[in-house]
Amino acid sequence: MSAPLTLTAPLTRWQGDRGIYHLLVLTGEAAEQIAMHARLHRLEFGQRRGFGSVKVAVRIGGTRWHSSVFPQQKQSEWILLVSKKVMRGEDLSGGDLVAVELELL
Repeated sequence: MSAPLTLTAPLTRWQGDRGIYHLLVLTGEAAEQIAMHARLHRLEFGQRRGFGSVKVAVRIGGTRWHSSVFPQQKQSEWILLVSKKVMRGEDLSGGDLVAVELELL
């Protein structure tokens, strides 16, 4: 088991066909480590998870939950959706810089 990834990213508001979503775009060293984890998973199990996702345990402030991150642009960026429940619990809004801790599962 590796050490959790810690990073800070702006909370982005995105308007989709089915509503408004809030997400964190994970880039840089964190994105590279997630991509490597995804490649190792594929080598070990012989298949990718749905949409190329990687399961994670997430902590923002005092809120912890399990989710998945999804690759964008050839895995140089990964997306983490942040639910309304987490946003309310941590008093977050679009544009806030958010400190996040990810454990790759």
